[in-house]
Amino acid sequence: MKPVGFLLILIFLGLYILPLGVRPLVYPDEPRYAEIAREMVADGDFVVPHLNGLRYFEKPVMGHWLNAASILVFGENEFAVRFPSALAAALSALMLFFLVRRFSAKTIDGEFGNDGYFAGGAAALIFLTCFEVFAVGVYSALDSMFSFFISAAMICYYYALSEHGGTGRRNVLLSYFGILIGFAFLTKGFLAFVIPVTAIAPFLVWEKRWNEFFSSPWISLAAAVMVILPWAVWIHLREPDFWHYFFWEEHIRRFAADDAQHKAPFYYYLLWFPITVMPWTFLLPAAVSGLRKKTSHAPFDTPLIRYAVCWLVFPFLFFSVAKGKIITYILPCLIPFALLSAMGLLSYISSKNKAGAQVKSIDYVSAGAAVAACFFAGLVLVLTIMQMTDVFHFKPFILEWKYWVAVLGLIVCIAWMPAVIKIHDGRKKIVIYGLSPVLLMFVAHFLYPDAILDKKTPGAFLMEHAGRVLPGTVIVSDYSPVQAVCWYYKRQDVYLLGNTGELTYGVLQPDAAFRLLTVEKLKGVINENRRNLVLVARKNNYQKWKADLPAPVFIDSNGQFVFVAY
Repeated sequence: MKPVGFLLILIFLGLYILPLGVRPLVYPDEPRYAEIAREMVADGDFVVPHLNGLRYFEKPVMGHWLNAASILVFGENEFAVRFPSALAAALSALMLFFLVRRFSAKTIDGEFGNDGYFAGGAAALIFLTCFEVFAVGVYSALDSMFSFFISAAMICYYYALSEHGGTGRRNVLLSYFGILIGFAFLTKGFLAFVIPVTAIAPFLVWEKRWNEFFSSPWISLAAAVMVILPWAVWIHLREPDFWHYFFWEEHIRRFAADDAQHKAPFYYYLLWFPITVMPWTFLLPAAVSGLRKKTSHAPFDTPLIRYAVCWLVFPFLFFSVAKGKIITYILPCLIPFALLSAMGLLSYISSKNKAGAQVKSIDYVSAGAAVAACFFAGLVLVLTIMQMTDVFHFKPFILEWKYWVAVLGLIVCIAWMPAVIKIHDGRKKIVIYGLSPVLLMFVAHFLYPDAILDKKTPGAFLMEHAGRVLPGTVIVSDYSPVQAVCWYYKRQDVYLLGNTGELTYGVLQPDAAFRLLTVEKLKGVINENRRNLVLVARKNNYQKWKADLPAPVFIDSNGQFVFVAY
């Protein structure tokens, strides 16, 4: 194995796998997806997703299947519920590596064109060290898995377009494309079709191959339908209302409704994109310069680059038009970003090497490294002010060692930059720059700010009182901690008090409506289950309710949540 491949494996294991289980689950996403998978395994029902024993129709089933499989292999723990996301990030990087390795010789003019292995490794390195890819890849959510299926599908389609060895192999690749689209649909729904169409249609027009948009998709569509249809029919037979709710509530309203969930302005992703692709933001001028290089074999004149441009730009615009926005939605755009960045940087370095010392111009890679060093130095300053003073009214870390470790990680980022500036070997520049944030990313697993841990990780507090929760104990919870209550207490019969959030649909079904309590109803349930009922709620909610409830036998709080026994 070449050094670049060995280095990528070490980065993946060190950043994405080894520390995966050290952090408590962060609600709402991580306990939610962990609990849905746990209930699948506990009930043996792999058709209808349930959360707290209630129908949960916000997402299809593939991501829950993968999480359930991980739980069956690794047990009910933090590592298991995050492992599918980490594996998806690794497989995405691997697919990107193979794509670039094969086609880079036709894409990069010059010395790097004959070393597809290094070009593929550079693209994978950029991808794995983008801040958003890392953050989502070590977090239990569906975005990393969905992005992998979409990215693998898009890569298969490009292989199919580039296949000149006969229709048989091309049709096989188109079938793989459809199968992967089917898996993506079963993970997050109709976006699995929207993203490829918005990217592929403009590319085929650009290539003057637009007729293939009508002649080639039938094999892929048939393969996708064959993947989707068994579960789609099965859940319709079990839950006839699923498709109505999933289509209208989770797609149409989220995309276009004025009251769409997570509503944000059109420019939302434009503002956040530079942060999502850190630290490679600072090398964008060099990458863009390389892509615009005017030679007879300019990278922008090659199909792979045009394909990546369409894959990046048009889905990005689609997500920007949508009313509902979450920063993780654009994760599928980061594979083409990494590809374009790698091709642009290698092309830029190649042109600089050809120009030689006789051409005096700004070295955009070195300049980017200098700006990156200033940026990270600024973060050290801001973090120190926040930690040592009350200027921002927020102290990130109660434990001082966390502050010093965070500063160490940032200083290491800064310390790598002089080497990037001084070294003349273009390959080493890219590799060293890519290694600069590795220590910071590693220690990030251990450095969640204490305020976030208090507000978003109730697991430790819940487990302190697990001895009071017996198999027959009645549990009542408000919406905020209910996913964590179910996961840590291994229960799926928790009563809900107050706001129901994303459990509204399930708890309002006729066979589950009794699980939704008002304060008045809760008083009756307490009186019927004296010495055998506990309430878990946000502290501010409990303060509103406690005057109308009987006196508790026991009460404890961690400042954010309360545990009350009656």
